[in-house]
Amino acid sequence: MSDIASIAEAVRHGEVDPAEPAIAAVARLHEQNGGPQGLNAFLAALSNVEASALEVSRDRGRLPGVPIAVKDNMATVGFPTTCGSKILEGYQSPYEATVVRRLREEGAVIVGKTNLDEFAMGSSTENSAYGPVRNPRDPSRVPGGSSGGSAAAVAAGIVPAALGSDTGGSVRQPASFCGVVGIKPTYGRVSRYGLVAFASSLDQVGMFGSTVADAAELLQVVAGHDPRDSTSVDRPVPDFSDERDTGAEGLVVGVPTEYFGDALEAGVQARCQTALDTLEANGAEIREVSLPNTRYALAAYYVIATAEASSNLSRFDGVRYGLRDSAGEDLSGMYEGTRTAGFGPEVKRRILLGTFALTAGYHDQYYGRAQRARSLVSADFETVFGGGVDILFTPTSPTVAFPLGERVQDPLQMYLADVFTVTANLAGLPAISVPVGTSDGLPVGGQLIAPKWREATLFRAAFALESALENGDRDE
Repeated sequence: MSDIASIAEAVRHGEVDPAEPAIAAVARLHEQNGGPQGLNAFLAALSNVEASALEVSRDRGRLPGVPIAVKDNMATVGFPTTCGSKILEGYQSPYEATVVRRLREEGAVIVGKTNLDEFAMGSSTENSAYGPVRNPRDPSRVPGGSSGGSAAAVAAGIVPAALGSDTGGSVRQPASFCGVVGIKPTYGRVSRYGLVAFASSLDQVGMFGSTVADAAELLQVVAGHDPRDSTSVDRPVPDFSDERDTGAEGLVVGVPTEYFGDALEAGVQARCQTALDTLEANGAEIREVSLPNTRYALAAYYVIATAEASSNLSRFDGVRYGLRDSAGEDLSGMYEGTRTAGFGPEVKRRILLGTFALTAGYHDQYYGRAQRARSLVSADFETVFGGGVDILFTPTSPTVAFPLGERVQDPLQMYLADVFTVTANLAGLPAISVPVGTSDGLPVGGQLIAPKWREATLFRAAFALESALENGDRDE
């Protein structure tokens, strides 16, 4: 499988039949996805017959014939949109998410919908009602979450790129675990129209690619203002690859001390230090900085996210769409029966936590405090970036991919997998995870964080790091 640019170029110049890349991707998908030891990365997909019947134009847009996978919490026409939940099993959306529509307009072929933690709530893609996803690098381990299906699809070479969603690290953390590139843009850069809401002030559509260039190209296509999304910001979209060849010379890279503590595995620490040494050897200035309010971030995130989830998921009541349990004697009984049968344990846990945080008498004690902590976290970033730092470098996750089942019964340990990623969501900043090597044979990701709307700088640093590590020490 080639990268996005190579596929599009080959199709555009008539070197391959326009439908051939999608047909090949669908064949790989069905070969690797099913069975007891399959990846289980897809919940719905084109059949081989459907792929063979595709009519694809070689002259359409930036992505003619490029096969793309989409996380199953984005509305699509032609595939169900289940959010990995029994409560939406078989649900067919009457409209498409803006990001999906923009991909199709540029000639991309959506080959399937990827598995996820139910309603994007999780860090391992073990919370799906349709079974866990396996990590292509080691099938006994998790791919990360909640966008584990999309990360696995790219890591396995089924598709060159995929869409995911990132509420607290759900693109970057699985990108790290699977050894691919994953970006969360600035909040408001990409439309959320058609993305099923988990936590509206945190959710953001993100992109996976096998290379930084693939992630940049996907963002280039879907970014931009959308009048149907009130959180979409109307500002110009730059060329995200404009500084691809600029390199690291002159970049000031901040290294937050709070991200390099005892919780960090030794192998992850070593790979991240190698990445920093590589950037410095290529002309970057490495500067130690502090983000002192980081210690409040994880707690603030889980209060805010669960509170917003309890509000957003109240619409799934058996009345308008999805599962309906009619065994109850009255309306209240139907609500209870539907939600009891339709929601999984993690979703119920978060709804209960969020409802409690918003309860009269506790609102200011929990939700109000969390919002104030969020402001402190954002202010830390503003101070550091205002002090001459261009970009921040941190580990993406404190560990490599952990074994399937290891943390299912320990929600706190599962939540700690997001400890390095939630800050960017709280502050609305763009952040990207780039593979920086392996530890015990498993991928390690390094995270770069930029000021708001500075995705071009983010990609400049990511391109420089990726290029430098191709010729350097990436292994343990």
